[in-house]
Amino acid sequence: MSDLNKLISNLKSTFPQATVNKQFDEVTLSVHGNAVIKILKKLKTGSHFKFIQLIDIAAVDYSQFPQNPFDESRYAVVYHLLSLNNNQRLRVRAFIEDNHFPVIETATTIYANADWYEREAFDLFGVMFLNHPDLRRILTDYGFIGHPFRKDFPMIGNVEMRYDPEQKRVIYQPVTIEARNNVPRVIDEEGFRNG
Repeated sequence: MSDLNKLISNLKSTFPQATVNKQFDEVTLSVHGNAVIKILKKLKTGSHFKFIQLIDIAAVDYSQFPQNPFDESRYAVVYHLLSLNNNQRLRVRAFIEDNHFPVIETATTIYANADWYEREAFDLFGVMFLNHPDLRRILTDYGFIGHPFRKDFPMIGNVEMRYDPEQKRVIYQPVTIEARNNVPRVIDEEGFRNG
């Protein structure tokens, strides 16, 4: 049995409530968001796993692609783990149940480096991490409104920033550019336009 098939077998026997997928020699474990902390602890300390290193955390907005194993969850938090002992990688995808106010427990108690990754997911997607030691914006300004990586965030934004020479400071104002269609206009040989 190959190492990857052994990992899949161990995952299925240890987490029967989860879904295990293999695609392009990468394994994904899909779980409910309320169970992810217990699962991450087992993955880190379990003798079959030893995923002691957290490589990355990302949030995903599935509003345009509602194909997931757990009903109609819009948001998921994806943890990328590495087992140095077994030379294996694992993706853990935790689906969050509340689509209007996405909340999931922080992983900083298991992996200390989850701190900034979770702040990024909060800032860009609006995912709240319960018991996070310092959950605040990390990439956008403190006065920024909304979460720019959500599918329903307008591409032109809500506000724009400019320097006002009279006030001698940077000010925010409503967006002054007009909404643009993202379909490119193509002029063919006969002069017809689409879009």
